[in-house]
Amino acid sequence: MARVGRNDPCPCGSGLKYKKCCLGKAGSQIVAAAEKNKAAPLREKIAALQEKAVAGQASLYTLGAFILFTTAKGDGWVLEITDMDAVQVAANGERLDIVIDESPETIEINWTYSFTIKDKNFITTSYADNRVTTWEGYPTHSIASAIKKVRKKFSPELLQSIYQDEDDPEVDDDI
Repeated sequence: MARVGRNDPCPCGSGLKYKKCCLGKAGSQIVAAAEKNKAAPLREKIAALQEKAVAGQASLYTLGAFILFTTAKGDGWVLEITDMDAVQVAANGERLDIVIDESPETIEINWTYSFTIKDKNFITTSYADNRVTTWEGYPTHSIASAIKKVRKKFSPELLQSIYQDEDDPEVDDDI
């Protein structure tokens, strides 16, 4: 693994210099997370997720602060757990276009929904018109479990600043 200099951009993706950001803060964990980011950009993970949705293959996995899942009926979602944002990337076996701007330093996604899990239901609220939708047959238990595991695994500060290619071995890839 390459050494990060004090004046290099911080590998956590904040856009700050390392000396002003994460120097001295769980540095090895942050650097390791950033190195994994370079190997597996979110855009590539979303493309793979869309392939699973088109194939009707149900799956769920984590990627740092993100949870990506598909259903057997061909829906695919990316969830961000720090702000409980969501974007649908596939519907009924069809890919959906999403706006994502990803660089080595930042990730910008046009989140279209906020989400919650209530009474074993996956519920979204549209940012465009505040329309509330309840999605039936979604793996809410697995999603809730993945959220708890990610929140336990990373500090809130770290979750806010990075995403990490971290397929959680305790969450089944195929559900």
